[in-house]
Amino acid sequence: MDERKRESIVAYLKRRMAEFGIKPEDIAASIAADQERLREVRFRDASGNTWNGKGVPPQWVVQATSAGQSLEHFAIDAASTRAANKPTGANWRNDPFAGTRLATISQERAGAA
Repeated sequence: MDERKRESIVAYLKRRMAEFGIKPEDIAASIAADQERLREVRFRDASGNTWNGKGVPPQWVVQATSAGQSLEHFAIDAASTRAANKPTGANWRNDPFAGTRLATISQERAGAA
């Protein structure tokens, strides 16, 4: 972003903050509260739904676990909750597309770009 554009955005934000009586300390407190809330979150899905692991599980957790997915899969700190004997990477040995055009299509596109 060029400097003029940045200065323009900063000036606009300062005007709007003054208009609504918002101080920089208010923004800092709000950001800190958001970060604290996110630290409490223990599980997250690909859509951004979160759950702290307390109380009744939300619908997305119930659906995923009913479909056979483990709750560990959604753990934010998966490294600490993963069993020591489980592999850490993907297992490509059973890949049904290995050696086919589907397995190489992204490489071909990368070469064309």
